[in-house]
Amino acid sequence: MMLDAPRLANRAPRRVRRLGLGVLCALLSGAWTLAGGAEVAGRIPAASGCRKPVYLTLDTGHMGIAPLVAEVLLRQQVRVTFFAAHEPTQQGDGTLGQYWAAWWRERAAEGHAFASHTYDHVYWRADVPAPDGAMRFRVRPSAGPDSGRESVIEAPAYCAELDRSSARLEALTGQKPLPLFRAPGGKTSPALIAAARQCGYAHVGWAPAGFLGDELPSERYSNAQLLERALQGIRAGDILMAHLGIWSRRDPWAPADLEPLIQGLKARGFCFETLREHPGYRRWIEQHSP
Repeated sequence: MMLDAPRLANRAPRRVRRLGLGVLCALLSGAWTLAGGAEVAGRIPAASGCRKPVYLTLDTGHMGIAPLVAEVLLRQQVRVTFFAAHEPTQQGDGTLGQYWAAWWRERAAEGHAFASHTYDHVYWRADVPAPDGAMRFRVRPSAGPDSGRESVIEAPAYCAELDRSSARLEALTGQKPLPLFRAPGGKTSPALIAAARQCGYAHVGWAPAGFLGDELPSERYSNAQLLERALQGIRAGDILMAHLGIWSRRDPWAPADLEPLIQGLKARGFCFETLREHPGYRRWIEQHSP
């Protein structure tokens, strides 16, 4: 929801209100733009002097909470890394479709980072060695024209899936995605990871405590339980993982837990960085970015 000038004026300190509404509007002009339901106040600064970093990553999903997530990240001045596949959405033509183009563009302007999640959200199922020694993979996409169908593909075809997502992200955001990827479900094998590295992508998982649980059934894992577990278990250097909306969870995680999690971690001295700054990936990114 866009905040209007009178409401902003009412929230301002008395000395600011004395300037008058006209001056306040002038000061604010150009600072706020609508982006997928979020107010954007310019680029989020990188964490400075960050001694206890954590790395919040968000995979795509049904996008129903995407505007809320953007508002929280902006309000808390937190940069994250998005892993994107072209998945079905509650509104629009898919996560990487034209409907969400402005949303992605605004996240890029704020300074977030982006990486591939395969284009059709392709799950690795098994390695299938070929007689000639080449490695093939049994996969099953959960999006796209072959959703739900298993097939066997060779390494170049898997690399093409990674490239396709990266190319679409670049078209949407105007910036090169990181040379990283996350396999859907985090399901991989050493052979799959090696094949992806051959075509320029390093795999990113998450820390055990960094699994924030937004895809778990809410009947068994309440938001309060998930928040407490995360705040107690997360340590400096951990990669955290959640989604931009999970179809199966009845009690959505993000409205209840995202901002309290960020605030709670900040209160414990943690700060947030993108994977650009991660010591385990920084050199790879430098070597494999144009």
